[in-house]
Amino acid sequence: METRAAETFGAIGQIARSVADIAAAERWYRDVLGLPHLYTFGPLAFFDCGGTRLMLSADDEGGPPQAGVLYFRVADITQSYEEMQARGITFLGAPHMIHRHADGTEEWMAFFSDNEGRPLAIMSQVRAG
Repeated sequence: METRAAETFGAIGQIARSVADIAAAERWYRDVLGLPHLYTFGPLAFFDCGGTRLMLSADDEGGPPQAGVLYFRVADITQSYEEMQARGITFLGAPHMIHRHADGTEEWMAFFSDNEGRPLAIMSQVRAG
């Protein structure tokens, strides 16, 4: 069986974790744990963990924490999306921009599930200019 993930995927780009109180979690991860705070976008707070981004999201349902999402970096999200579809992976939607940073860099993602229905995503940054 040929494995092509090493050819397609870079390092894990982001890990998601749900929290009960986003403001309290942002303060704790930044001020107590000491993680560099990257930015906050609505109910999401992002931190740098040695090049892997940690995304904290407010769990507004009050239930148990959601399953974490693994986000794999890819150089070209459109090409990776097409190659992965050709291998039989079903995406929940096409790659789309989810955020534009102040410098114009765009964050693009596309979501899919593993064989047990757990969430995964590919992600790519598109630089301005």
